[in-house]
Amino acid sequence: MTDIADQHICLVGLSGSGKSTVGPILAGRLRLGACVDLDMVIEQRLGSSVSEIFAEKGEVAFRQCESEALQEALAGPVAVIATGGGVVLDQTNRISLSRQATVVWLRCSVSDLADRLTDADGSRPLLAGDLEFALHRLAEERNALYSSVSDFVIDVDGLDPQAVSEEVIQALS
Repeated sequence: MTDIADQHICLVGLSGSGKSTVGPILAGRLRLGACVDLDMVIEQRLGSSVSEIFAEKGEVAFRQCESEALQEALAGPVAVIATGGGVVLDQTNRISLSRQATVVWLRCSVSDLADRLTDADGSRPLLAGDLEFALHRLAEERNALYSSVSDFVIDVDGLDPQAVSEEVIQALS
């Protein structure tokens, strides 16, 4: 299966769509050995959780660090890259994703995302308050951007992470 992934595979989608969960499974199945989770890279680099970074430094600082982490991951060895949900907000990121990776949009309905995220621990700062309203707002803001960079779209409603990784592998082949 290693011939499927001759370039990075980037997973994009809204918070809760499964990027961070599916990424390592997919990397293992494709024998890439590595999944780069951009949120984890940022947290390690800054020594704070995403929600703390948003609260202390603001979204602009977070997005700058996210862009740097994406560029570094794209410059590194071929890997599955689990992006943050907002990585597509930056035009330079969108251009880099389109040129340097096979991009897979893990598309999920707002109702399914709300079910998945109902018990979230507050680690998703853009989803504070009315969860469904926040998800609808983010979907309206980002879905066209996800579509613009995606080579493949996988509808993940009702699928477990193993099934999603199977769908991605089928799309890639």
